[in-house]
Amino acid sequence: MTAVPLGIPRRLVEFTLDGQDARVPEGATILEACRAAGKDVPTLCEGDTLTPKNACRVCVVEVEGARTLAPACSRRAEPGMTVLTDTERTRHSRKVVLELLASSVDMSTTPKVAGWLKEYDAKPDRFGPDAARLNEEPRVDNDLYVRDYDKCILCYKCVDACGDQWQNTFAISVVGRGFDARIAVEHDGPLTDSACVYCGNCIEVCPTGALSFKSEFDMRAAGTWDEERQTETTTVCAYCGVGCNLTLHVQDNDIVKVTSPHDNPVTHGNLCIKGRFGYQHVQNRD
Repeated sequence: MTAVPLGIPRRLVEFTLDGQDARVPEGATILEACRAAGKDVPTLCEGDTLTPKNACRVCVVEVEGARTLAPACSRRAEPGMTVLTDTERTRHSRKVVLELLASSVDMSTTPKVAGWLKEYDAKPDRFGPDAARLNEEPRVDNDLYVRDYDKCILCYKCVDACGDQWQNTFAISVVGRGFDARIAVEHDGPLTDSACVYCGNCIEVCPTGALSFKSEFDMRAAGTWDEERQTETTTVCAYCGVGCNLTLHVQDNDIVKVTSPHDNPVTHGNLCIKGRFGYQHVQNRD
């Protein structure tokens, strides 16, 4: 039996979290500590396979002695620090951020947001209809996935996944400045004219449904999309010998989309075009 070498043990950081003693490995974020303690701190732009971008500011917490609220997704836990996650200040900040986001973009397909709006008594309608940042039709220019920028919160996760953090294709970027900033491919043209390789890793990390499988988009438009009726089965992709894991989302005995487990040591949630979109032959019943 071959011995498996052990890595250098990580030291534990001790600090106070909402009045309770907390211990997390050195380098862990406050958000990781909150999740370990079972605390539901909301977040949108954070991704477990990406470097934190601090874009949405929904996860802010109060650190004793700090002048400003700290984003829990990127702030590292430090020895002796005191963190408060549910103060009047943090709740007000989250409420305003949620109101601003929900008033400017369509968050109807963003998981958990409806519950957060209720929990923090957020009222996006108070800004009026003119607060909407965009008003354009979804871009359906290929048979694999749809870009609906009316749902985009500019979290930059798709840019990072397409760029130097995973795919290194660099087909996606931010264009414009200020209120005109938006996600786009080069020259803001059709996806088919861009450097996109259709790996779909941007869809995997998108938190709002701004990027979605065309199958999901069509089913939502037809009113047949129902996640409660869907089952998930994880298997191994058969296209090559890499061993990527696929999670098949099945509704009414049809595969409706494919994801990949983020904790898989081979793919970390990423796939190629064959693994992500090449499932039609499985259900070819002709």
